[in-house]
Amino acid sequence: MRRDLAPLTSAEADWSGLRATVAGIGIAGFAAADALLSVGAEVTVIDSGRGERQAERAAVLETLGAQVRLGSTDSAPDEADVYVVSPGISPLAPVIGSALERGIPVWGELELAWRLRSSDDPAPWLAVTGTNGKTTTTLMLDAILRAAGLRSAAAGNVGDSLVDAVRRPDLDVIAVEVSATQMPFAPSLSPESAACLNLAPDHVDFFGSFEEYARNKALVYRNCRVAAVYNADDPVTEEMVRGADVIDGCRAVGFTLGVPAVSMLGVVDDALVDRAFIPERATSAQELATIHDVPSSSPANVANALAAAGLARAHGVPAAAVRDGLRSYTPAPHRIAAVGEAGGVRFVDDSKATNTHAAQTSLRSFEPVVWIAGGQAKGQSFDDLVASVAGRLRGVVLLGVDRAVIAEALARHAPAVPVIEVGGTDPQAMADVVAAAVRLAQPGDTVLLAPGCASWDMFRDYGHRGDAFAAEVRALA
Repeated sequence: MRRDLAPLTSAEADWSGLRATVAGIGIAGFAAADALLSVGAEVTVIDSGRGERQAERAAVLETLGAQVRLGSTDSAPDEADVYVVSPGISPLAPVIGSALERGIPVWGELELAWRLRSSDDPAPWLAVTGTNGKTTTTLMLDAILRAAGLRSAAAGNVGDSLVDAVRRPDLDVIAVEVSATQMPFAPSLSPESAACLNLAPDHVDFFGSFEEYARNKALVYRNCRVAAVYNADDPVTEEMVRGADVIDGCRAVGFTLGVPAVSMLGVVDDALVDRAFIPERATSAQELATIHDVPSSSPANVANALAAAGLARAHGVPAAAVRDGLRSYTPAPHRIAAVGEAGGVRFVDDSKATNTHAAQTSLRSFEPVVWIAGGQAKGQSFDDLVASVAGRLRGVVLLGVDRAVIAEALARHAPAVPVIEVGGTDPQAMADVVAAAVRLAQPGDTVLLAPGCASWDMFRDYGHRGDAFAAEVRALA
């Protein structure tokens, strides 16, 4: 008979003897296993990999008392009381289907972290999701909260492991970056406030359809208690809020790059303003910052800043802290970062642009541009992207396993743009990619790495890809 999980709602509950299987021994999986061991659970960890990194983590967990099975994630043990899955495992994966068929409850990282909070005044969560801009917005939010004098941490899909963050006793609030891949299997989650920044096709291969991806994004608003922040310039996010099952009293708060209506944040002249969290919102607005306080001041970053400000203001942060936080914010790497110049050509790393929506935002910031694209396309179509930016393109360099998908879209919608395909399948191929881009570029152009694809076919992650690009640019210079 399996253990009743209902009483396990805090770190102080009786977790002893719980038979937990953790799938994945990456950052999230390791933290989950470590936390479960610390509260007395019996932990088995399974992972398909057998590499050096997996072996090192396995050795640590075995020392702490876990059983580790590397090289297999076919199924959870029959005796498991709960199955804890890492964010990188698709809800369509056979191992999850196997657990559900046998009646084993499945928890995601968010669910486990929520249940491991302290029962004594736990730090509230301010959750951020969206197809693009999540990390930037979460880090902006963290900077604003800190500027207000709060003990804050950025966690989840960025910064600290969320499971580690909730075990810290010194935090007043947590800024949580949430990917759609983290939303399945988190029914208990009840954030203080949440925001969805935008929605565009992504992770179609992970969820099986765009509709299922969108449904999981919308779950960020479920059980939201104070404010459901949405993008008034993206009607899909407003519909998400309308359909959300929030706690009574939760407000809908929009943000827009235009002049805000009541209960919104927006832009008036060059000022970011609040008409949602002030008593006189029907007749006036509170200035929070200027556009010049926002790093790069691009429309995408201004929207991110407004979303972060909305969540912070919902938490009670004063207006001045929004300005001070935006000024102190340090952008994360690999997000439209200039990495060098040679021969009058600027080189920009936006390796974090792992989907077509992000790549389009990046490409619209430059002209003329030599575009470096490709990797794992994740089931996306590139037709709309190519058609919208064709006039900006000096040339295109393609790499990665799905480069043909982009090449075909270019042939249909930008047939006059020269295209060079690089067929190498290891990270050293980046030298050929940069050399090809140099051949296409002219003085005054920008060579932009904005792949529109995931990186795992050739690189450890998007950071590894961006670092390889920057290293080749430095060698060139």
